[in-house]
Amino acid sequence: MDAFYASVELLRYPQLKGLPVVIGGGRRKVDDALLQHPDGSGPREPCFIPVSEFPLLKDYVGRGVITTATYPARQFGVGSAMGMMKAAKLCPQAIVLPVDFEEVRKYSRMFKNAITEIAPVMQDRGVDEVYIDFTDVPGGQREGGRVLARLIQKSIFEKTGLTCSIGVAPNRLLAKMASEFNKPNGISIVYEEDLQSTIWPLHVRKINGIGPKAGEKLARLGIETIGQLAAQDERWLISHFGKSTGAWMHRSAWGRDDSPVVTESEPVSMSRETTFDRDLHAVRDKAELSRIFTDLCVRVAQDLQRKGYVGKTIGIKLRYEDFKTATRDHTLPLPTNDAAVIRRTAGLCLKRVPLDKRLRLLGVRVGTLQPADALNLSPESASGLQSSSRKARHADLHTAPLF
Repeated sequence: MDAFYASVELLRYPQLKGLPVVIGGGRRKVDDALLQHPDGSGPREPCFIPVSEFPLLKDYVGRGVITTATYPARQFGVGSAMGMMKAAKLCPQAIVLPVDFEEVRKYSRMFKNAITEIAPVMQDRGVDEVYIDFTDVPGGQREGGRVLARLIQKSIFEKTGLTCSIGVAPNRLLAKMASEFNKPNGISIVYEEDLQSTIWPLHVRKINGIGPKAGEKLARLGIETIGQLAAQDERWLISHFGKSTGAWMHRSAWGRDDSPVVTESEPVSMSRETTFDRDLHAVRDKAELSRIFTDLCVRVAQDLQRKGYVGKTIGIKLRYEDFKTATRDHTLPLPTNDAAVIRRTAGLCLKRVPLDKRLRLLGVRVGTLQPADALNLSPESASGLQSSSRKARHADLHTAPLF
């Protein structure tokens, strides 16, 4: 999907179309005030709010990061995962809006439903991205897949008002790259014979799976493009990156990928984390940390219960003021999706990490997931696997020691 989070907001605020807009950070008082009449007479329709009243990025103070940005904002170098304070220096005039996760999830379901009505073999790759297997769809091979791609774009737009970009190729690896070639609202077709002319000139980071560290190491070895990577002997790559990664890099550079489109897959874990507006101290800010910690545990538990999962491995993630990260986890004898159990177990993990430096991020994770119904449990009984009573669980949330 094209700038998905931002595009969803532009449906609510059509007056912002064509303007630099960034989505990110937590909801602020200014965001709530925006939806109220200045004279205090009550709420007002979002589409009638004057552009001049929207909060600007230059006035943002905090540690939020950008979830996405409209294409006019991207022209200034603003992009996803960038700190909003840094982005403010690049595009101070950009309008800033918070993420509305409920609305985003609604439109995510809508666009995916539109796809599966046409091409049912679809792999969900997150809130705004999917893989689709055209192989057995009637007409799927016409014009190399372009006809079906147009039909999908048209259906998504009619049902959501949103645009998407589609890459069509012989496999997922190349299709992923092609989907970025012609944004927004584009269709790109890559054939096997296009490998050398279209794929090899690209930077190695365009291969999904080659991250910053691997990209930096390849650069130190004199490899910048996918073509340069393809020119390397597989044994040489294995010697530098290990058997599995080196062999995978070689295959990827040659456009080889036999991974299937998987229509159903179980999540491995679920997590929640937050970056603080200011560094927090484990002692002086204990009450605030405890509140945030409890909230994260409750939200993870709600995610598990809503999606029908229980998990046995409870973990935490801390990021210190120096950006170093620490993680710890603990595996329970029985699975749970109960907030009090998650908090109590995560609290035990906290006791195993140093808390002598200020914290900038805190996260809670539940892993080793399995469907609650696989244990013949209702969501309610799954919640109680590790707790003796509802009253005790409620008390645990507020009395279990944090540090």
